Amino acid sequence: MSSPSLPHPCAAELPKRERRKEARPGELLDAALDLFVEKGYAATKVDEVAARAGVSKGTLFLYFASKEELFKAVVRENIAGRFQLWNEEFERFEGSTADMLRYCYSSWWEHVGSTRASGITKLMLSEAGNFPEIAQFYQQEVADPGQQLIRRMLQRGVECGEFRACDIDCAVYAVLAPLIFLTLCKHTMATCVPEAFRTAPQGFLDIQLDILLQGLCAPAGTPIATR
Repeated sequence: MSSPSLPHPCAAELPKRERRKEARPGELLDAALDLFVEKGYAATKVDEVAARAGVSKGTLFLYFASKEELFKAVVRENIAGRFQLWNEEFERFEGSTADMLRYCYSSWWEHVGSTRASGITKLMLSEAGNFPEIAQFYQQEVADPGQQLIRRMLQRGVECGEFRACDIDCAVYAVLAPLIFLTLCKHTMATCVPEAFRTAPQGFLDIQLDILLQGLCAPAGTPIATR
């Protein structure tokens, strides 16, 4: 009876090696996000990103052709890629527009504001003027879709009679302002002076939204706007 053949010594390692290869883009994006937030766009070097991810610079360039393409992938992975789901949730939402805005703030804080990705906003505000290509990219893939989604929410409120008629283009920035303020606090003073911002982030967002809704909500008896 012949003895069973033994597996090739490398056979068991192949799946692990394949898993490692598949994980590399994600590891590179994680390392890049950390460094972009810590150091900014200009000061981050691809060599540092590769080293933090545990690969060579050549390996990084197998996945991302340049630092600019790496940055774009980070933004898409952490922020821009969420807009499809958020728009789908808008279409399915059955509650009031006030509740929709509350959900919007809560979802933003959970998925962006409380995460490292919120530092990308501070980076863009600080460095966009020096890098027009990434500024244009960020405008197209983050700023414009975000403003369009908020505009749809506000328009819904007006058309349903929940909100008074107003300049919606300006009101969009009133909704965005608390989110930007919270992001700047988190990634500036709060990084070295924790007591500089004593309010719990969710509590801050709640009170800002309450104030905003007091200005937006239509008085009782206001006729519903027609298209």
